[in-house]
Amino acid sequence: MKPIARVIIIGWDGAGNFVTSANTPNLDRLVQMGTFDFHAQTAMPTISAQCWGALLHGVAPDKHGLTNESASSRTYPDDSPYPSIFRVVREAYPDAVLAAFSAWSPINDGIIEPSIGVHKVSMKDRDLSLAAAAYIREHPELKLMYVQLDLPDSAGHRHGYNTPEQLRAIEEADEHTGFILGALEQTGLLDDSLLILVSDHGGGGADPRDHGSDHPMDKTIFWGCVGPGIERGTSLQGTMTITDTAAVVVRALGIEAPASWEAKLPEGLFAE
Repeated sequence: MKPIARVIIIGWDGAGNFVTSANTPNLDRLVQMGTFDFHAQTAMPTISAQCWGALLHGVAPDKHGLTNESASSRTYPDDSPYPSIFRVVREAYPDAVLAAFSAWSPINDGIIEPSIGVHKVSMKDRDLSLAAAAYIREHPELKLMYVQLDLPDSAGHRHGYNTPEQLRAIEEADEHTGFILGALEQTGLLDDSLLILVSDHGGGGADPRDHGSDHPMDKTIFWGCVGPGIERGTSLQGTMTITDTAAVVVRALGIEAPASWEAKLPEGLFAE
């Protein structure tokens, strides 16, 4: 079994677990290759900054303190007791190549620490995914990449969640994800990469065109990973949460999780 050389996280904002109703050939192929949970749970409240903050910082929103407003107006403190996965990886691997490609710019500006040498790009989804694919080709030594695609959430707000219009946006996210997968395959990097696919929240529970509640439509997400040591079709023990993603990332890269994190490694995910 090859050691894991890098972790790539691809997030589909607002997609919940509605992906099961969409035509997603790239996601479907990955489901056959790894372990996926379509009943995973996100953080509360089910809002982007709080949920992506939980994924990136390994703690619930009451600890990381992020909101859409704060992420849009100020940077995340470099000395927070709840470091992001990027800061943890940077401290373990000082020369590592780290990159964040986010269609929603507050992730880059206000959720990931500003002074740890992360290559950050913000642009619209299609251009963003093509830029991420190009970066992979140019930087095969990449250690950690995070990509956030925004179209599913935008469509949910505009047309309603789990509607035909939103499902079409989810299908676009799958197409854009295919650009990134193509780059990994063409460079031979897929074989020793851990690839995580996840949504931050759903929507349409309390309000057909919004999210933020604890309704299952808002709170239930998909989460999955593919890579060395990940058994195909493994049944995860217990409830998988978005916060636990941070523990998966550091375990994959051979790093000890910070004591301040709440993220837990799902039992049975990695073959021992």
